[in-house]
Amino acid sequence: MKFIIAKKIEMSQRFKENGAVVPVTLLATGSCVVTQVRTKEIDGYDALQVGFIEDEKPNLPMKGHTKAAGKAFKEVMEFRLDTPSELKVGDVIDAATFTPGEFVDVTGVSKGKGFQGVVKRHHFRGGPASHGHKDNLRMPGSIGSGGMQRVFKGLRMGGRMGGDQVTVKNLEVIEADAAKGIIAVKGAVPGAFGAVLSVTGGYSEKKSW
Repeated sequence: MKFIIAKKIEMSQRFKENGAVVPVTLLATGSCVVTQVRTKEIDGYDALQVGFIEDEKPNLPMKGHTKAAGKAFKEVMEFRLDTPSELKVGDVIDAATFTPGEFVDVTGVSKGKGFQGVVKRHHFRGGPASHGHKDNLRMPGSIGSGGMQRVFKGLRMGGRMGGDQVTVKNLEVIEADAAKGIIAVKGAVPGAFGAVLSVTGGYSEKKSW
């Protein structure tokens, strides 16, 4: 499995050879450095810890943790592997890891939208706006029988919306520019501009979930 950490730059578009336009999201990968190698013999599983965005003023725990890599990082993520990796501490992972035509999964934190009502949060239709229905346009309506004297868990009501970890799967890699450190994936990805994302996959065809 291929993987990398990236920062969301912006949305753009690319043109295919036949003239078709493809909406893409540009991801800045820069240079991701392996900070720690976990093995099944020592840790019980195979994984790689990767650092992203060098931190010039790290705190002491991070400074000590990434000492073997020679530099500290603002973002550190761990990627589990099915088989042991040949990469070692200090190795660099860049945009050249991926090639156009592959499919990846992008994980990030969605935009936080604060406290929202049921119309925006759950796409409720709302109530009628006229014929004696005062202030009823965006109300949730009845929440069921009152005999239980409580509200059931998971009932769709108003509440905090967004700010959740979201994974968008099977996004096609349209462009991978190692010189500029840019990966262009088809479609939208979670988070606002500048959000830090993890990109995993590199599958030759779409995965069925």
